[in-house]
Amino acid sequence: MKIINILYTSVIGISLVASSCSKSKFAEINTDPNRPTFVTTPTLLVTAEKQLVNALRSEDISLRGAQLFSQYFAQNIYTDQSRYQIPTNYSDNYWTATYKSLNNLNEIINLNSDEKTKATASAGTAGSNVNQIAIARILKSYAFHSLTDVFGNIPYQSFGNADPDFQALQQNPDNLTPKYASQEKIYKDILTELQQAADTLIKYQGDKTFGTSDVIYKGDNGKWAKFANSLRLRLATRIKTKDANLANTHINDAIKKGVFTSNSDNATFKYSKTSPNEAPLYRATVTANRKDFALSNVIVEALQGKRGPFTIVDPRLTKYAKPTTENGSYFGQPYGLPLAAGNLFPLDKISLPGDIINAADYAEVLLEYAEIAFLLSENNNWDQTQYINGTRASLEKWGVAASDITAYLDKLPTANKERVLSQKYLALFNQSVESWSEVRRTGYPLFLIKKGDVVWSGTVDGKPVTYTFNPEIGDAIPSRLVYPIKEQSTNKVNYQASLAQQGDDVITNKLWWNK
Repeated sequence: MKIINILYTSVIGISLVASSCSKSKFAEINTDPNRPTFVTTPTLLVTAEKQLVNALRSEDISLRGAQLFSQYFAQNIYTDQSRYQIPTNYSDNYWTATYKSLNNLNEIINLNSDEKTKATASAGTAGSNVNQIAIARILKSYAFHSLTDVFGNIPYQSFGNADPDFQALQQNPDNLTPKYASQEKIYKDILTELQQAADTLIKYQGDKTFGTSDVIYKGDNGKWAKFANSLRLRLATRIKTKDANLANTHINDAIKKGVFTSNSDNATFKYSKTSPNEAPLYRATVTANRKDFALSNVIVEALQGKRGPFTIVDPRLTKYAKPTTENGSYFGQPYGLPLAAGNLFPLDKISLPGDIINAADYAEVLLEYAEIAFLLSENNNWDQTQYINGTRASLEKWGVAASDITAYLDKLPTANKERVLSQKYLALFNQSVESWSEVRRTGYPLFLIKKGDVVWSGTVDGKPVTYTFNPEIGDAIPSRLVYPIKEQSTNKVNYQASLAQQGDDVITNKLWWNK
């Protein structure tokens, strides 16, 4: 597997030079001003952040994948992906794009670790070597966590662990055939990576790192430390059924050292209104003029109080969805219709994605306070206070009026497992891979459409018709995506070794933390 760094390049040599050329003239000819030999670490960071979020929210992995698996969206023309017929090239694009981001993050670590480049790497507003390394480790952990939640075993690399299975991102020489690390090893090492990086940044939380090149936190070390500990809380909770002692140790330590406490802590990457830096969903729908993805009937009916444990109208409905142009009401496209019925409802009768999430400068969420509050509720026997905190935080983040928030919370039923996890599902809207992971982990919300459920019943051409949900592959929501096809040819031995450990390369094979 060759990892390509699009920024850090070498100078191209010239085979023949006239003997009269001086050394300085040779150097001038031999240097491409548009392909620098050294790229500053702040430039590498902003590139890596954008690459990471672009990959995670791309049309392939998000709009046509996890957004459908979580049943936030539904296809209204071609319904194949809603019924789990997933083209293999979706995996290729996500895999390649994420490893490009990882390679740039790893280059930040290399430049800040090498005695020959350390001083240059920390010049100007870049910040100290140790702080740059800590932030790069956090983002690498987030990227690897997202990859392993999609595929399972993957090529992985650690900063502080020399495990022979951790071979990804090695550049001297390029490692075209890295081993795959098990998901169990990856998760446990990521927890250590996050703990160590957070501890470093807490120690230097008064310092600034990367300056304005850091789109997520503008170089605020304290916020990066909170992000690392909050991410540790997420990951530790996910593996609690696999290794309770390790999970609880990290949960308690993360909470003690500081997790998110308000929406001001949220980790977001805000895009631009100008080309070519618009948000992924905007590019996939507005720029491309695509209208074949609508809000699903599942999420719309849940917000209307017609589906699930909440019988009250949720004010987030007007934020998530557009009213129909037919009559100004809200109507979700029935999820998972058979292909022949995909265009059953014309565009004027269904609710398309709302203006907030479809904005060019949308702030994509990596992790937010609402999720942390729900995790705290779960880890404290479905605590009522944290349940309310999480719901309030989500409503506030989406810009719901204070009076509407109060009215909604006053009618909210008391906390229990189903209600907390259902509210968490509503709050994770548009955070596709994470929501898909939570559905896989918990089995909630219970109101998602399952095989054999009636999707829509009515009259077509004067005849009564009932459509049920029948997946093309498997009996339930996909457990993973298949590996990129290129891995079967360029890294065949390690690909096959991964399958021998993890199981067949099919979407129905559950991941380690989900078995």
